[in-house]
Amino acid sequence: MTPARDPVSPPVALAIAGSDAGGGAGVQADLKAMTAHGAFGTSVVTATTAQNTRGVRDVHAVPPAHVASQCDAVFDDFDVGAVKTGMLATAETVETVTGLVATVEAPVVVDPVMVAASGDRLLSQEAEAAYDGLIGAATLVTPNADEAEVLVGEPVETPADAERAGRDLVGAGADAALVKGGHVGDGERVTDTLVVGSKEGDDADSIALRFENPRVETEATHGSGCALSSAIAARLARGEQLREAVAAAVDGMGAAIRRGYDVGEGPGAVNPTAFDGGA
Repeated sequence: MTPARDPVSPPVALAIAGSDAGGGAGVQADLKAMTAHGAFGTSVVTATTAQNTRGVRDVHAVPPAHVASQCDAVFDDFDVGAVKTGMLATAETVETVTGLVATVEAPVVVDPVMVAASGDRLLSQEAEAAYDGLIGAATLVTPNADEAEVLVGEPVETPADAERAGRDLVGAGADAALVKGGHVGDGERVTDTLVVGSKEGDDADSIALRFENPRVETEATHGSGCALSSAIAARLARGEQLREAVAAAVDGMGAAIRRGYDVGEGPGAVNPTAFDGGA
C-alpha cells in the first residue's frame, strides 16, 4: 500500500547573505539554524566566497540586479515571515536590499557583516555608510562589538559601552539592537546586550536587557553570528515576540559552540543544529 503523503507547513524565513564554500557560515549556516528553529529557510545569495575553516581566499559579489531578481522570486511564491540579512558585499547591494526590505511587512533582522574575527574590515567605507538606511528599516540589528564600533563611531569594550551603542542604533532608526558579547564581558562570561526602543521611537524610553552566559574556550566560532541572527529570524517567523526570540537564541549559543563541528584543518565552526531549546 502506498503511504499517504503527510506534508508539513512551517513558517518561511529568508536569508539574504553570502555563500560560504566551507559551509560554516553565510547562507549555509543560516539555513541550518532556520531549520533547527522550526522555519523553512529560503535564500538570496549576495556573494560567493572561496573560503574554508582557515580563511577567505576570494570573494565574488553577485550583481545587485540579480540579488533583486532572487528576492522577487522568493516573495512572489512564499509567505515570508521574517528576513535576515548578512554579508551584502557592496554599497550598491546594501542599497538594493534596503529598498527591498523597506516594502516588507515581516520582521527584518540585520546582521551587519563588516568586520572579520581577525579584526579586518570587510567592506569599503562607502558600503559601511550605506548601512544607515538599512538600520533604519531593521526590526533588530545584531552587530558584534567591532561592528557596533564602526556603526556608532565609539569604542565598545564593556557592557556599558554595548548598551550605549545599542541605544545609539535605536536612535538611528532600528526598532531594537542586540550587541553581541563575544568580545564584551569578563574572561569567564559573555554579555550580550539587547536594547529595545519604545513604539513611539523615543530613544529615552528604550529598555536595555543583558544576557550573561559562560564563555566557552574555543577558537571554533566561525558562523556564530550568522547562526544567531538566523535563529532569531526563524523564531520571529514563528510568531514569537522579539525579546522571547532573542533570549531563546542567545541562551542556545553555548550548545552551538560546545558541540561545534570539528571539520577541516582550521578551528572548525559552530553547530547551528545544536542550539539548546530549539524548535
